[in-house]
Amino acid sequence: MADNLGEQSELESRLRHGDVEAAASLFSLHRERLWRMVNFRLDPRLRARLDPDDVLQEGYLAAVRRIKHYGADSPVSPFIWLRMIVLQTMIDLHRRHLGAQMRDAGREAAIHGRRYPQATSASLATQLVGDWTSPSQAAARAEMLSAIEQAIDGMDPVDREVLALRHFEEMTNGEVAQVLEIQQKAASIRYVRAVRRLRGILAEMPGFFDERQDA
Repeated sequence: MADNLGEQSELESRLRHGDVEAAASLFSLHRERLWRMVNFRLDPRLRARLDPDDVLQEGYLAAVRRIKHYGADSPVSPFIWLRMIVLQTMIDLHRRHLGAQMRDAGREAAIHGRRYPQATSASLATQLVGDWTSPSQAAARAEMLSAIEQAIDGMDPVDREVLALRHFEEMTNGEVAQVLEIQQKAASIRYVRAVRRLRGILAEMPGFFDERQDA
């Protein structure tokens, strides 16, 4: 572990000096986490044209072009910086391929002045319901998805985003604080509140917890 941390620290130092090979190594190191983020947030309407690997390829090229912006005074970790660039790449691809459809569907949300691809509610609902396969589950799945998505949409946008970052992108509390530019304590409080709210939402779904235990 110590050797791995030392290697990452060295790569970060090289990245701050504009080393492209260090950027490539860090991107490879964090690729699985970046892929998970893209897969979670990619608009379903784009999946026939793009997959997460396409987004990552464009994201890496964008990172190389912007490497000089990750200087000595950058306040975020290399992973958060790379994630920010990949996320912006995905937003650009959404706009390029969907155009007015994206605006009409309201698939972006503003958090502290930044725009996020608003696949979060739908993605959260899909992840929570999962892949039910029995006839009784299949019959109820579409109705439950719609109900859960609507309920999650009613959550505070920042709380919803904290839930997505912690629970589905598997970020640490410190990483969530960096992404949303809030204090770690605030991120922790919001996560606890979001989980409590989510449990309340799911408890209102008839048979949800029973179905999940039987699945």
